[in-house]
Amino acid sequence: MTTEPAESAEPSELSEPAEPTEAAGPVDPVDPVGPAVPRRPRTVRLLVAAVLLGPLLGGGVGYAIQAGRAQTPLPSLRVSAPKYTATVLDGKGSVDAGPQPLSIDGDLRKLLISKPVDADDMNDDFGDASGWASAGDVAMTYSSADTRFRQMLRNGFRRDAIVAWKKNDTIYRVELVQYDAAHVSTAISSVPGTPSTTAHPLPGTVNGVYDAPTTPNTYSDTHEQYYSGRAVARRGDVLMWITVHSPNQVNADDVKDIAERQWERLV
Repeated sequence: MTTEPAESAEPSELSEPAEPTEAAGPVDPVDPVGPAVPRRPRTVRLLVAAVLLGPLLGGGVGYAIQAGRAQTPLPSLRVSAPKYTATVLDGKGSVDAGPQPLSIDGDLRKLLISKPVDADDMNDDFGDASGWASAGDVAMTYSSADTRFRQMLRNGFRRDAIVAWKKNDTIYRVELVQYDAAHVSTAISSVPGTPSTTAHPLPGTVNGVYDAPTTPNTYSDTHEQYYSGRAVARRGDVLMWITVHSPNQVNADDVKDIAERQWERLV
């Protein structure tokens, strides 16, 4: 018996591909990696720590060292009372032992040089016979007597010892004028006829000068001409003032000689 070939099975319809299985939940996309944040250098931290801990450690070490030292006792606040000698001091002896006052504090007339033996005394023309001249007597020797009088009083005029003489028509006048100590510098600068800055320095003095100008002057009352010589120096509150009036040119060496001899009696 002939068997018929079996019919080939027809290809079955292709099965559709299975749909992908959905995930259980949505998957987030992966974030890109950002730049790393820079860290503060450790050196800065160490410096800050040293600044903060240094004073604390130093103070602690100093306190420990000081605490370990022995205590120094403080000096006593009590002092001994001053002790005075019971001996009574001699007042006169103390004064004698102290510095002596300058001789210019005494009678100024005793410090004046003497007039030459062959000269005429002229003290009465500039003061009185006692050798003293008042502010009024001195002021009257100037043309502006009232102005000069006020200046002398304003400058603290105290007294004026004077010796004056005349020889060979030349009049010499030596004065020791004492002013108040607070005004003596002003008194010197205000004296009329004070030697100029171009005058000769007087030896032995700090700022004494002398001169004998070659230009004549004129008397205010008679209008006669005369030549003058001048010297000025100061010791303390006493002004040494020397004037020479002559109808002829005055020798500067004569003025210097008188000034030096008078200054020697003041030092």
